Amino acid sequence: MRKLLSCEFNIDTACVELKFADGNIISIDCTAVEDEVAYNMYQQSELDYLIYNKPLEYAQLVLGGDLENYVQGASKHRLMD
Repeated sequence: MRKLLSCEFNIDTACVELKFADGNIISIDCTAVEDEVAYNMYQQSELDYLIYNKPLEYAQLVLGGDLENYVQGASKHRLMD
């Protein structure tokens, strides 16, 4: 298991960047990801919240392949409120 040193959103590149102790870096292009999974303003808003406030959770959802399910669930809850 690789040790994660940092995970943060880089506003200049619009990427969530994960830096590991072994020198590896994973950069997630948020714009490209969002173009694939966000279909309305509620989903976009939820993704923006995650990117700015919980970048590690965002990265885990993207890398685990669960982001689309997460966004669909979040938008359903907002539409019902």
